[in-house]
Amino acid sequence: MKIFNTPSNSSTFTGFILLGFPCPREGQILLFVLFTVVYLLTLTGNGSIICAVHWDQRLHIPMYILLANFSFLEIWYVTSTVPNMLANFLSDTKVISFSGCFLQFYFFFSLGSTECFSLAVMAFDRYLAICRPLHYPTIMTRRLCTNLVINCWVLGFSWFLIPVVIISQMSFCGPRIIDHFLCDPAPLLTLTCKKAPVIELIFSVLCPLPVFMLFLFIVGSYALVLRAVLTVPSAAGRRKAFSTCGSHLTVVSLFYGSVIVMYGSPPSKNEAGKQKIVTLFYSVVTPLLNPVIYSLRNKDMKKSLKKLWGT
Repeated sequence: MKIFNTPSNSSTFTGFILLGFPCPREGQILLFVLFTVVYLLTLTGNGSIICAVHWDQRLHIPMYILLANFSFLEIWYVTSTVPNMLANFLSDTKVISFSGCFLQFYFFFSLGSTECFSLAVMAFDRYLAICRPLHYPTIMTRRLCTNLVINCWVLGFSWFLIPVVIISQMSFCGPRIIDHFLCDPAPLLTLTCKKAPVIELIFSVLCPLPVFMLFLFIVGSYALVLRAVLTVPSAAGRRKAFSTCGSHLTVVSLFYGSVIVMYGSPPSKNEAGKQKIVTLFYSVVTPLLNPVIYSLRNKDMKKSLKKLWGT
């Protein structure tokens, strides 16, 4: 079955060129070393959280199960972009095949959508724990927790299936150069032979829609949490309640802050440069920082990680 269409007079049209971060050869090697270290640290940090939750019986509760799922998601999220980026640093052609480009497009945005749903579920879990503490054990059961995790993955991987199919059926002309380090729908649409403003409008609305809807859900959940915490009579109780939410709020702020900058700010003269920097932050930097944030602000996780590493 033919998935990718090309112009009839473009027999050599075999893929796209990802410009990435143009710089001299020495700079490419330096970036390769830097991002290799970042990638390995990200795998190690998130993998450590998964192992700590798996081996420590005290962490077999919904909050940490959701955290382990989030770390597992982060590993695949960063893997959808960084290995190809590393290969591009050492490549002279920087070519990515049609199938490779659209697979990266699908997995990157599907994993990103799954992350949005997962952050919303984690906020819902904190809402139940703080606002409905007496009913929390009966509501947030192991079965419900598992179902929520499965639904996050199903919804995340369903959202961008149709957009990927639609764009992959279009014909591409021109220099086939993408000024990005990944296959993003915006530069892909600029390479189509026939402009489709309706489709571009649909994608400009469809892509950020789950992000902003789930962001509003998270804001609403934490508004209720804040109201409940402020009614706690003791200062110690308020500090404990805030400490259980602090890590998640920090992660949400980093992720959604960068996404809002991407989709909510007006276009700039250096639009491609801004897109690469912001995308790099929420796709590579935040997966690196998340294990640090959760381990530093959570005493139980810190103890489990120290035990895991024998320190």
